[in-house]
Parts: sequence; structure tokens; C-alpha cells
Amino acid sequence: MQLLVSIFHLFIYALLFMGSVLQLGCASTPSQLQFEANAITNSGWWNLSHSDSNDMCSLIDIRCNDAGSVTRITFKYSRRPIQLSTLNLSAFKNLEQLEVVKSSLNGTIPSEIGNLSNLRLLNLSHNSLQDEIPSSLGNLSKLTYLYLSHNFLQDEIPQSLGNLSKLTYLDLSYNSLQDEIPPSLGNLSKLTSLDLSYNSLQDEIPPSLGNLSKLTFLVLSYNSLVGKIPPSLGNLSKLTSLDLSYNSLQDEIPPSLGNLSKLTYLDLSYNSLQDEIPPSLGNLSKLTYLVLSYNSLQDEIPPSLENLSKLTYLDLSHNSLQDEIPPSLGNLSKLTYLDLSYNSLQDEIPPSLGNLSKLTYLVLSYNSLQDEIPPSLGNLSKLTYLDFSHNSLQDEIPPSLGNLSKLTHLDLSYNSLQDEIPPSLGNLSKLTYLVLSYNSLQDEIPPSLGNLSKLTYLDLSHNSLQDEIPPSLGNLSKLTYLVLSYNSLVGKIPPSLGNLSKLTHLDLSHNSLQDEIPPSLGNLSKLTYLYLSNNFLQGEIPSSLGYPTIHYLDLSFNNLNGPIPNGVRPYALMGNKGVCSNSTNIQIEYQFQPCSVNQKKRRQLVIILSITIFLILAFLLLLCLRHIRISIKSKHARITETSKNGDLFCIWNYDGSIAYEDIITVIEDFDLKYCIGTGAYGSVYRAQLPTGKIVAVKKLHGFEAEVPTFDESFRNEAKVLSEIKHRHIVKLHGFCLHKRIMFLIYEYMEKGSLFSVLFDDMEAMELDWKRRVNIVKGTAHALSYLHHDCVPPIVHRDISASNVLLNSKWEPTISDFGTARFINLDSSNRTIVAGTIGYIAPGKLFMFFSTFIYL
Repeated sequence: MQLLVSIFHLFIYALLFMGSVLQLGCASTPSQLQFEANAITNSGWWNLSHSDSNDMCSLIDIRCNDAGSVTRITFKYSRRPIQLSTLNLSAFKNLEQLEVVKSSLNGTIPSEIGNLSNLRLLNLSHNSLQDEIPSSLGNLSKLTYLYLSHNFLQDEIPQSLGNLSKLTYLDLSYNSLQDEIPPSLGNLSKLTSLDLSYNSLQDEIPPSLGNLSKLTFLVLSYNSLVGKIPPSLGNLSKLTSLDLSYNSLQDEIPPSLGNLSKLTYLDLSYNSLQDEIPPSLGNLSKLTYLVLSYNSLQDEIPPSLENLSKLTYLDLSHNSLQDEIPPSLGNLSKLTYLDLSYNSLQDEIPPSLGNLSKLTYLVLSYNSLQDEIPPSLGNLSKLTYLDFSHNSLQDEIPPSLGNLSKLTHLDLSYNSLQDEIPPSLGNLSKLTYLVLSYNSLQDEIPPSLGNLSKLTYLDLSHNSLQDEIPPSLGNLSKLTYLVLSYNSLVGKIPPSLGNLSKLTHLDLSHNSLQDEIPPSLGNLSKLTYLYLSNNFLQGEIPSSLGYPTIHYLDLSFNNLNGPIPNGVRPYALMGNKGVCSNSTNIQIEYQFQPCSVNQKKRRQLVIILSITIFLILAFLLLLCLRHIRISIKSKHARITETSKNGDLFCIWNYDGSIAYEDIITVIEDFDLKYCIGTGAYGSVYRAQLPTGKIVAVKKLHGFEAEVPTFDESFRNEAKVLSEIKHRHIVKLHGFCLHKRIMFLIYEYMEKGSLFSVLFDDMEAMELDWKRRVNIVKGTAHALSYLHHDCVPPIVHRDISASNVLLNSKWEPTISDFGTARFINLDSSNRTIVAGTIGYIAPGKLFMFFSTFIYL
């Protein structure tokens, strides 16, 4: 009996010894340890000799068990290219962790890696591995962590990965993996994190992923996934983060996602999701981040979103959402980011948004919002970014916006805002971007804007701003972009603008600015765009303006004089009657006068003559005053008399009463400073009437009156033009036919002629192909109307870029009917040739010259 007990004890000891041997593995033998040492030495990963390999466990990258066998290899941040194929993986039978991260690892993942049966962690991320993921990885039954992200792996994800029953983390992101997501991944019952983002995965999301009951993190973004979002994802009760953005997912957002009670992060942006936002999303009480932007979602914003009390980030932009902005969004007290732009939202901006005290970013642009901007928004003390552009907002800009002391970006452009710019905006000391363009703002530019010391971008164009440009704008030392065009600004350009040393773009065009161009603008060494066209600027052109300092210059249609400075292109000075050039070609093309041989002597002569004339006028002042009084009385008498004799002055289709004296007074008896263009049959003047309306007055050249038939033709033409009703033919408001003067009154076209736009580099860039095609189509429709719908038909005979005018919406209108004639089908006048050379058929032009030579 005792012998049997002894034998039993020996058996137990043997079992314990064998267990120890199995635990230590094959590496417990000296030959196996040497096998591992040789594998490390021969790999070339470490700078070791064979004598050093005996102490391999002392290396910082290697860990061994008690028997000296390698259990962990951690190789990180090596700049020397290495490959897995040089490391004999079959030598490491006890290896549990293999981490080679950011180590310039290239080549392929060898299939032998699937023989490391004890491997629990495999991390080969942030390298340059290529080709496919070996299916042998599915043999690593003990694997819990698998990281292969940030490589160049291709082909499909192996189905065999679904065999890794102990896997908890799987990251294959930032590769070039293709084909479908294997449905077998739904077998990974212990998986808590799955990241397959930034690949080229296709097909549908497998519904089997809804079986991953322990999953907390699911990211499939930046792929090419299609189909619908599986409703089974609503079964992932432990999910905290779901990102399916940047795919091509379609159909509706499954209402079952509202069951994800632990979800804190949801991003479905940049897909093709449709239908409504499910109200069930309001059940996600722990949600802090919700992004559904860049889809095709419709209907209203569900009021149930007010239940998301922990929400800090909400982006529903670039959809087709309708109806109003729910006032209940004002209850989301933790919200810091709100973007509802690029939708079809209507009605007013809820004043309750002023309760979002933590809000830093608010964008509602590109909607159809109406009514006023709520003054309550002035309570958003942490707001840094505010954009309400491209809506239909009305009334005034609330002065309370001046309380937003942290605001850096303010854009209210393309609305219908009125009244003045609040001076309180000058309190926004951190503002860098301010755009209020395309509104109906009036009054002056507040001098307080000069306090915005950090401002880099200021655009107040396309309003009705008046008075002078405040010199305080010269204090904006960081300003790079300043646009005040298309307003009613007067006075002179402040010399202080020459202090804006960082300015690259300055546009003051289409105003009523006077006096000379300040020489200080020549100090702006970084200025590349300068637009001062369509003003009443006088004097000579500063020599410092021009190429190469300024690449885009437009001083056209002013009252500038003197020679063209070096580096200034002639087309930039069109419409300036006093500009001269000694080039015959330039004189003909731009209607400039020739310069005298000695400009200095000419200026001296002008000064002497001016002084002489001044003395004579001073001496005759009393006589002149008396003469003027008599002349005024005589003028009224003549006007009365000519009216009785049949002279005609008529205004129709215009609001308000306009008298002959109104027209003459506002343009100072056709003073050249109001002239904005000259054609073959007359000159055009810009007239701002006492009512504030702006019209174009075309004064016909006097020689036309000498033609006996002109009186009858003029009356007939004015009568017919008054009856023309076409959107692409300039509207005639009235005319005056008098023995001394004849003029027509047309609607004013803000953009000027197509010719001037094409020669303005900046505006030509805005004139994209779509707008150009619309201009051609509009012009063709107008000509068709004249030729086929008018009785008798009308032939314009001078269609050119100079006679096609553009309004503020880039819509064309045909003007200048000085050469137009009414066609009598039985008359021979159909053979008469008229028009601008360059716009006449070559055959007609040849016939014209032949006739001329014959005569």
C-alpha cells in the first residue's frame, strides 16, 4: 500500500514538472534560446554581434519570461527601414506581444505570423506595409488586440478574422482595403472597438454588426459604403461612439438609433440620407455631439432635440430642412456649436437662441429666414463666429451685437438690413472679419470702426451708405481687404488710407468720391488690387500707381487728366476725358487726347490764364450777378415760350414728379464730371434725382438736330421705345426734345457696359461662363423681340459690347438706339449699313468701303 502511495506522489510530481515545462515552453532549452537569439541577431533590426545576442533579454525592446524565452518585442520609432521577413518569427514560440510602431516597416505581413499561437497583442500600425492582410491571422485564437492602421494594405478584409473569438480591439483604419466588410466580423462577441475608417470599403454595412453586444466604439467613416444604415445597429446597447460619415449611405436614418441610450457621439454627415430626422434621436440623453450635415434630409427639425440636454455640438447644415427653427433649441444650455446653414428654413430667428450662454459658433446662412435679428443674441458673451448671410433678414442691425466682446467673425451680407451701421460694432475689439455687403444700409460709415485694431477683412459694398469715408479707417493697421464699392459715398479719399501697410485689395468704385487720388496710396507696397472707377476723382494720376506694384488697376470713368504714367494700362483709364497719350493707336481706341510737347509749360500757361480770368471775374462780379438775375428770368420766359411753340418734355412710368429743372440741376447743366460714357450719338450722364433715385441721362449730339427729318424720327422713336416692354431692353423713362437741347432718360445699370466689365480683371473673373451664356441668351431674346414682336420691326444696327449694359444681377439690357431704324418692308433702307466696325459683317464692311471709294 505504501508503495502505491509513493508511486502516486511521484506521478503528481511528474505532472507538476511537465506543467512547468509547458509553461516555460520550448525556449527553456538552451538550443531554443539560442534559436531565438540568432533570429534577433540575424534580423538586422538591432546592431548586435553574436556575442551580444546571449544577453538579448536586457535589450530595451525585448521582454523575456523567467526561462529567458522572448515573450514581448516592442520596436518603435526607428528611422531605418526594416521588414518582418528578416525576423524569423517561427523562432518565438512564446511570443505574446509584437509591437512594431512608426518604425519604417515595409514589405508584406508574412503568413507565418499566424503560427504565433500565444500572441495576444499585434500592433504594426503607422508603417508602410503593403499587399493583403494574411488570412492566417485568423489562427491567432488568443489575440485580443489587433492594430494594423496607417499602412498601405490592400485587397479585402479576410473573413477568417471572424474566428478571433477573444478579440476586443480591431483597428484597420487608414489603409486601402477594398470590397465588403466581412459579415463574419459579427461573430466577434467580445469586440468593444472597431475602426475601419479611411479605406475604400464598398457594398453595404453588414447587419451582423448588430450582434456585437459589447461594442462601444464603431467607426466606418471615409469609405464608399452604400445602401441603408442597418436598423440592427440599434441593438448595440453599449455603443458610445458611432461614425458613418463620408460614405454614400442612402435611405432614412433608422429610428432604432434612438435606442442607443449610452451614445455620446453620432456623425452621419457627407452621405445621401433622406427623409426626416427621426424624432427618436431625442431619446439619446447622453449625446454630446450630433452631426447630420451634407445629406438630403427634409421636413422640419424635430422639437424632440430639446431633450438632448448634454448636447454641445449640433450641425444640420447642407440639407433640405424646412419650416422654422424650433424655439426649443434655446433650451440646449450646454451647446457651444450650432450650424443650420444651407437649408430652406423660414420664419424668424428664435429670440430664445439668446439663452445659449455657452455658444461660440452660430451659423444660419443660406436659408430663407426673415424678420429682424433678435437683440437677445447680444447676450451670447462667448460667441466668436456669427454668420447670417444669404437670408431675407430685415430691419436694423441690433446695437446689442456690440456686446459680443469675443466675436472674431461677423457676416450679415446678402440680406435686406436697413438703417445705419451701429456705432457699437466698434466695440468688437477682437473682430478680424466684418462683411455687411448687399444690404440697404444707410447713413454714414461709423468712425468707431476705426477702433477694430485686429480687423483684416472689411466689406460694406452694395449698400446706400452716404457721407465721407471716415479717416479713422486708416488706423486699421492689420487690414488686408477693404471694399466700399457701390454706395453713395462723397468727399475725398482719406489720405490716412495710405497707412494701411498690409492692404492688398482696395475697392472704392461706383461712388461719388471727388478731389484727387491721394499720393499716399503709393505707399501701399503690398497693394495688388485698386479699383476707383465710376467716381468723380480729379487731378493727375499718381506715378506710383501701376504695374508691377499694382497688378489690377481700374481708374476708369472719372475726371482724371494728364499723361498715362508708366506701368498703367490704358484701358484702366477709360472714360477720363482729360487723360492724354502720344500713341495714335491709344488715342483712337480709348478716345484720349494727344499730349502737348511740353506739359510743364502748358500747366504754367493754365495757371497764368486762371489768375488773369479770376481778376477779371472779380472786377466784373457785380455786373455778373445782375446779368445772371436777368438771364434766369429770360430763361424761364424762353422755356415757357418754347413750350407754347410745341417743344416737348415728357416723363412717364416713373414714381414722383420730375421737372426739366430737376434734371439740369442735378447734373449741373451736363457738367463733364457726371459723364459716365460717350457713344456715337450722344453722351451719358449719371443723375441722382432729389428723390434719391439714380437715372442715366443720354444727351444727344447737337448735329442730329440739323437733319430735317430728325425731329419727327426722334418723336416716333421715343414713342415706340416707351411702349417696348422687355426685361432685356433698357427702360426709357422719358425724353426732352428742344431746339437747344435733346436728351433721353433711361434706367441706370449698375455694372456698366459689358465692354468695361470684360476689361476689368476683377469683374471679368466674376463673369463666369454661366453668366456669359445668360448674357448671350438675354441679348438674343431682346433682338428677337425687336425683329419679330414689334410693329413695325426695329433693327438696332449697332450691337456691340459697349451697347450691352449689365445690372447688379449680371442681367443684360440692350441700349443706345441711336442707329436703330424702323423697317419698312417696301423700302430700300434695308441695305443701309451702320454700326461699330468690328461688329459688322465683313461683306457689308467691304461694300461700304467700295461705295465710299466710288463716291
